Amino acid sequence: MSRWRWVWRLLSRRLWFRAAAFSVAAALLALIAPVVAPLIPYTLGAKIGADAVDNILGIIASSMLAVTTFSLTAMVSAYGAATSNVTPRAVALLVEDSTSQNALSTFLGAFLFAIVGICALSTGFYGEQGRVLLFAGSIALIVVIVVTLLRWIQHIALLGRVHDTITRVERAGISAAERMQHRPRISGLAVAPVPAEAEPVRCTGRIGYVTNIDVGELGEVMGDCGGTVHLAVLPGSFVDPGRVLAWVVGGDEEVRTRVADSITVERDRSFDHDPRFGLIVLSEIASRALSPAVNDPGTAIAVLGAQLRVFDKMAQVEGQPADDRVVFPALEIEKLVVDACRPIGRDGAGHVEVAVKLQKMLAALAGIAPDWAAAARHAAEDAKARARTALTVEEERLAVARAFEDWPD
Repeated sequence: MSRWRWVWRLLSRRLWFRAAAFSVAAALLALIAPVVAPLIPYTLGAKIGADAVDNILGIIASSMLAVTTFSLTAMVSAYGAATSNVTPRAVALLVEDSTSQNALSTFLGAFLFAIVGICALSTGFYGEQGRVLLFAGSIALIVVIVVTLLRWIQHIALLGRVHDTITRVERAGISAAERMQHRPRISGLAVAPVPAEAEPVRCTGRIGYVTNIDVGELGEVMGDCGGTVHLAVLPGSFVDPGRVLAWVVGGDEEVRTRVADSITVERDRSFDHDPRFGLIVLSEIASRALSPAVNDPGTAIAVLGAQLRVFDKMAQVEGQPADDRVVFPALEIEKLVVDACRPIGRDGAGHVEVAVKLQKMLAALAGIAPDWAAAARHAAEDAKARARTALTVEEERLAVARAFEDWPD
């Protein structure tokens, strides 16, 4: 994704951005009435008094302020519930929720529309014809408010709940998998050889996670110098000033500087281009559910299903990077499977239903992607050994062992 598109994507997700845009649009709508007023028949304007419009705007202003305050309180409560009951890493997806942002923006914009309209009416800014347009805008705004409020009531009932958060993280992981350049591979085939004459590009003065790589900019830079760049990192990689970001064949110091600038490093990890982060967050949700304080193995079982769907999407990715001059390292399937399954195998070893489901999920993964079977079987053996130690009833141990033995040959 290009650097400017990435910046716009981050900016448009901010909670204040959409609210500010709606508010400005509402204020402009209220102020544009006198400009369009000459198009309104004078006789129609005479039938609508200033009091009628003023009363409607007063009701909108007073009610929308209360609804906006309630909405903010509900959203903050949902964020707190997600932090306590799910995982703090998933809260970013709740903050970026478009339905919540649209509802809050609509309520705040309606409030500002009413305030601007009341102030303009009190100063005589609108004539009789202008009041007609303001009246029509107020009626249309009421319809929008009612529809938004009905949607918001349904949405707030689920916001921040465990199932809703699992679904959001799963969707984020699947979206990130769809943006991958190529399918994950086993470690022996994961990294392309770097030419001996390649020069390193280091992460100077930055510590954090890679969140975006501007492939278009890298292709343009390599096209200008006639070289190639072998990336040493992927979105989600943790980097420090001594870490090599890429190896460049051809070009000078300016080229290497442009390559470094094309790799965005931020303090926090992002879901957008990092399916591995989605799998990790899903495993955190399962670990929280399996803690003695929560003791909810059903949530862990739901997480395993969500992880399998993310893996399935990753297995469907085909093709190579869009630009042959930009060489990406592949995600290593062994690391993905370990990140997704080891925490659940560890914390769910004492729950036979979770241990059996984990065996079935890994067997299904091996069936979906046969070249990943070795990594899945290794994780299954590790989970079986943990369950044998943690389970105290022999029948439960045998159930896990039978689930492992049912693997396809």
